[in-house]
Amino acid sequence: MCAVVKPNPYNMNHNTDTIVLSYNESLLRQSDVDILKGPFWLNDTIISFFFEYLETYVFKNNTALSFVSPEVTQCIKISQQQELCVFLEPLLSNAKKDFIFFALNDHEKIDMSGGSHWSLLVFSRPEKRIFHYDSSSGINELQAFKFGQKILKYFALPVQEKIDNVLCLQQNNGYDCGMHVLCNAENLASFAVCNGKIKGWDCPKLNNETISAKRLEILDIIEKLRVKEPVDHFKQRE
Repeated sequence: MCAVVKPNPYNMNHNTDTIVLSYNESLLRQSDVDILKGPFWLNDTIISFFFEYLETYVFKNNTALSFVSPEVTQCIKISQQQELCVFLEPLLSNAKKDFIFFALNDHEKIDMSGGSHWSLLVFSRPEKRIFHYDSSSGINELQAFKFGQKILKYFALPVQEKIDNVLCLQQNNGYDCGMHVLCNAENLASFAVCNGKIKGWDCPKLNNETISAKRLEILDIIEKLRVKEPVDHFKQRE
């Protein structure tokens, strides 16, 4: 089971936690960036940032893709079916989205943050299916089933046998579930853009080397964006 095996020693309050990067809707502080430097479980902020980076930079010319932040995903998860339009309509209003990516957390409580495991859930409109990728197979299966049902019903699609738990690379430690989510999301998005689908024997598989290298890759992305787009120091004083 995925869990936070080590506490993050870089946690600070916002009065001393320096802003490193402001990127569109994402605000990264030093404590967020330091999570990437050690064997730590990824927080919502890092996942939100990378999802936003994928949508606004890597796949900016592919309007059929949508990457939903963990915060919005959690709101969808705990909301009633009739309330989903509040969260989904703003995401889908500008263009038809064929592939929607969600970072799913196992946290159930409404009044506080938390959770110990991330997995990736993808809605494919062309295939009229939900695909679930869990790097610790079975941990988030019930979460994915309940969440997938909500999404299928929102799009007025049948639920029966339309949610696939896909065999995928399994994590070899207790903290990299979030990295698997990010790597799977990028890999599947690339495949979907080229093939118009998610499911396929020819979809490239992840390997442990890709997962291991991703932390340094994201740190490099943050640094390059920081140099290109300096932090607004007025915001830093807030």
